[in-house]
Amino acid sequence: MRLDTRQTSLIQLHIGILLLGGTALFSKLIALPALDITVWRSLFAGLALLGLFLLTRFDFRLDRSRDYAIVLGLGVLFAVHWLTYFHAMQVSTVAVGIVALFTFPVITVFIEPFFHGQPPRLADLAGALAVVAGVYLMVPEFSLDNTTTQGVLWGLLSAFTYALRNVIQRHRFRHYPGKTAMFYQVLVVLALTAPFLGGGSFELGAGQWALIVLLGVVFTALPHTLFANALVHHSAVSVSLINCLQVVYATVLAALVLSELPGSSTIIGGALIVGAAAYESVRSAQAQSQTTREQ
Repeated sequence: MRLDTRQTSLIQLHIGILLLGGTALFSKLIALPALDITVWRSLFAGLALLGLFLLTRFDFRLDRSRDYAIVLGLGVLFAVHWLTYFHAMQVSTVAVGIVALFTFPVITVFIEPFFHGQPPRLADLAGALAVVAGVYLMVPEFSLDNTTTQGVLWGLLSAFTYALRNVIQRHRFRHYPGKTAMFYQVLVVLALTAPFLGGGSFELGAGQWALIVLLGVVFTALPHTLFANALVHHSAVSVSLINCLQVVYATVLAALVLSELPGSSTIIGGALIVGAAAYESVRSAQAQSQTTREQ
C-alpha cells in the first residue's frame, strides 16, 4: 500500500516527536554538565542546518535588520531553556524534568494576553489549577535539598523560557520558516554558552562524541525540521495533541534505556499536567484557526 503525502507527513511527525522525547536521555548518557551538552548540541545542530541550506540552496538571510535583534532575544531564551531542561533531568529524573517542562502550554496562555491586551479566560485558569495540582503531587516536600523539588523548579524555569520564546516567535518571527528561526537561535545559544565550555569535553572517548553528534544532528536538527514540515500538511490541533506524546515517549525511553521508573505521584501529577497541556494546546490552535477563517 502506497502512502499519500499526508500519511507520510503524519509518520514523520511521530518520528520527530519521538526523537524530541529522546533528547532527554542524553542528559544522563553524556558525561558532561548541562552547559557543555548545550554547547555541543548547538554546534552540531547548527552545522547540520547549515549543510541543509547549502545543499538545497535555501536563502536563510533575514529580511530586515531588526529581525536580527528579535532572533537574538529568542536565542537568549532558547539558551536558558536548553540549559535548564538538561539540568532539571540531571538533578532528578527524566520523567520529572519532562513533565515539569510540559507546563509550558498553560504558562503560554498567561503570557500571550500581554500581546493582545486581553485577560486569560476562566477555562485557562482551570487549566492552571490542574497544573498547580500536578506540580504539588510531584513534589514530595518543598525543600531545596530534595532532588525532585530541584528538578521540578528547574523544569518550570525551562517551561517559562520556552513558553516566552514561543510566544515572541509566533508574534514577531512567524514570517520565517521554522528551520531559519532554529538556525539563528542555535547560533545565539552557541555564542552565549561556548565561552564557558569546560575542559572535560575534550577528554571524552569516541562513544561519547558519537552521542553528542547524534544529539545535535538526529535528535535536534532533524526532529525540528520534521515538526515544521508537519504543520504544512496537518492542523495545529493534530500537531499539538501529538506533541503531548513527547512526555510519554521520554518516560518510556527513560524506563527502557536508563531503568528510571516514575513513581505513582509523578504519574498522577504528570497526567494532570499533560491533560492540561493537551487541552490548552488544542484550545489555542482552534482559536487561532477560527481567527484565520474570520479574516
